Amino acid sequence: MSGSDIDLLHMVTNAGLMVQFVLLLLLFFSITSWAIIIIKYRYLRKAIKESILFTDFFWTSRDFSNAFKKAKELSGSPVARTFRVGYLELKKLSLSGVSVNPETQKKQESDIPSLSSKFAGTDNLQRALRRAINTETTRMIQMVPFLATTGNTTPFIGLFGTVWGIMNSFHGIGLRGSATLAVVAPGISEALVATAAGLAAAIPAVIAFNYFMQKIRRIESELQSFSADFLNIIERDVLSADRSAK
Repeated sequence: MSGSDIDLLHMVTNAGLMVQFVLLLLLFFSITSWAIIIIKYRYLRKAIKESILFTDFFWTSRDFSNAFKKAKELSGSPVARTFRVGYLELKKLSLSGVSVNPETQKKQESDIPSLSSKFAGTDNLQRALRRAINTETTRMIQMVPFLATTGNTTPFIGLFGTVWGIMNSFHGIGLRGSATLAVVAPGISEALVATAAGLAAAIPAVIAFNYFMQKIRRIESELQSFSADFLNIIERDVLSADRSAK
């Protein structure tokens, strides 16, 4: 076997039409997977970095207005975006009279709402935060399932190409009437390229899928924790304002 026979490009160009189609399909899966890996890696890295920055700023400042300005600057942070949704909902509740803000209540001393109506406001806020978390989770997980699809299907697609190529090789052997190694080996090696290509597409996709899901679960957990802490602050302020009113 000469050196040119083991050249990968030579094997691909000399493969049958079906094997070439399988290789083209695997190339599509591989290129798309790598594009998703690069996009998601940059997206999640920015999301984690900016979420840490925002959380530190939020607990340091403890001022909702300043935190809202900071949240608008950190546009890549899911935690900051969730806070913005909660803050805007809080403002809507204050304007509608279902006050959960003690500062607003001081301005409404002549018409202080009952404690139950205040907690009804926090229920609205809780629903808004839950919707924001669901939106952020959907945004983070977008395109990631394609990596799982690539990891699960491309080895089988490659195997199909290999089986098809070997079938053609044996058919050729039958037509030639010779089963020497020199006749059998080139056809089989060309067919095995499809299996190798399938594994080459699947392995990085599976690794990236597991890595991204671990990061997404971490950010989702941070969102849940921040949402609970934010609601605790609001409800504590409601109880504090109610005791002050009495």
